[in-house]
Amino acid sequence: MSYNPFSLEGKTILVTGASSGIGRATAIECSRMGAKVVITGRNEQRLQETFGQLEGEGHQLVIADLAITEGIYTLISALEKLDGVLNNAGFTITKPIPFIKQELLEQVLQVNTIAPIMITKELIKKKLLVKGASLVFTSSLSGIGKVSVGNSMYASSKGAISAFVRGAARELADKGFRVNAVCPGMVDTGILDGGTISPELLEKDRLRYPLKRYGKPEDIAWAIIYLLSDASSWMTGVNLTIDGGITI
Repeated sequence: MSYNPFSLEGKTILVTGASSGIGRATAIECSRMGAKVVITGRNEQRLQETFGQLEGEGHQLVIADLAITEGIYTLISALEKLDGVLNNAGFTITKPIPFIKQELLEQVLQVNTIAPIMITKELIKKKLLVKGASLVFTSSLSGIGKVSVGNSMYASSKGAISAFVRGAARELADKGFRVNAVCPGMVDTGILDGGTISPELLEKDRLRYPLKRYGKPEDIAWAIIYLLSDASSWMTGVNLTIDGGITI
């Protein structure tokens, strides 16, 4: 095999939120880079679709709903030793501030913030991470200050993750663990295909990006693979912006 510092050969990687979008693309790309992949999500049919696209052998599928505390422990109990983790599961509820309800805020925070932090805690407590393990979180541009109207709940949930990444990187360095996040701009995952935003408005928004397109899930997956691989072994505590140049 030719030299490749980005290889994941021999590594076992957990990907949450693997039933679609960035999670699905990352799981597939990790398998192509030689990893054994553990994928999890709450939609069994879509998770099976992802599982069917994984290359290689030895992969694992775990149905777990991270919107409830029991789902976190269902996932943890199914795991063995891991070399890397992508905490990717997440969603948004768009509401202007006067219409925010505590129940909605708690739902967003549970999946986007509480679940990945508690998963991290359990992985460390149960010694499920090998020395040199890499923990990656999917944050967002909104988590580092670029927030759109109506997205304050989502921004709060991701801002907490971007801050947690820095604290965890500092705290876990002595254990030999690295902790980083990716902060994508708009990624074309089909989430806007429902017709709530017209194609004309979407096209206008795309053209605001210097590279004149939204990201593809694979654009983010390849950056995640870099953070999971030994190629980034001197990198920790970073919120990596991947945004087609929109923040410049």
